[in-house]
Parts: sequence; structure tokens; C-alpha cells
Amino acid sequence: MNEPEKITIIEGPPPTFELVSDPWQFGLIEGPLPSQVAVCRVRTSNGPALVERCHRAWRHGQTIYLEYRSGDGLTEQAPITAVRWIDAPEGHILLLWVRLEEPEIEIEFEFDDDIEDYHDFEDDEEEGEDDWDFGLSI
Repeated sequence: MNEPEKITIIEGPPPTFELVSDPWQFGLIEGPLPSQVAVCRVRTSNGPALVERCHRAWRHGQTIYLEYRSGDGLTEQAPITAVRWIDAPEGHILLLWVRLEEPEIEIEFEFDDDIEDYHDFEDDEEEGEDDWDFGLSI
């Protein structure tokens, strides 16, 4: 089995991910787990080669990952869904759109069958039926 393709950030602080919600990106986050697309900017010496590496992996049906160290020093990976490079005075900047899985979400539903609560609403309706005078002069 082939090792997955990846682009590794080898030095510097952990990347800053900015969540994005452009409509064109909804197709990038389809999958079995809830996720969001985020963009990060990474300085590199050879942006075009890294973009080509992503395109080559995608042409062969492979996922390519961004590998980075998190704030607590652990190695993390995020699937790259789109890539672009731009030229800047300090070198190339790689724009990477990655899919970040949302943390596990728990939903709790609680039902209260306390009949006393329902009587409170019924009483309000009965008392206020004829009280529609708003004090407006016509």
C-alpha cells in the first residue's frame, strides 16, 4: 500500500486556519463526517511544484494531506481540498484549503410531562381574549 501524499510544514508556528463559507466550497466538504473548509497560508520556496504535486495526487484519485504540528506539539493531518500559490515579495505563498472535521457533537433532548406548565398557558389565553385595547385613537 502506498504511503499517503502529504505536504509537511517543517518549521515555524502551527498554521492559522480561517473558516470559510464561500458557496463553491460546499462540494468540497461532502462526506460521512461533519466538517468545514478552512484556508491557511504557508510560505514556501516553490509554490508551483507543490501545486503540481496536489494536482498529480488528485489525478490519480489520491488524497493529499497537510501535515503540521498543533499548538500542543502533536502531529496533525488535514485533507487538502484546493490549492493555489501567489507570488509575494518574500517568496511564494501557498494557499491551502483543507477539510477540518468538527469535534464530536452531542445532542440531548429532554421532555418534561409536567401538566402544570400547560395549564399556565391556557389561563393566559382565557384571561386575555377580550383585552385587545391598545389605546390607539382612530
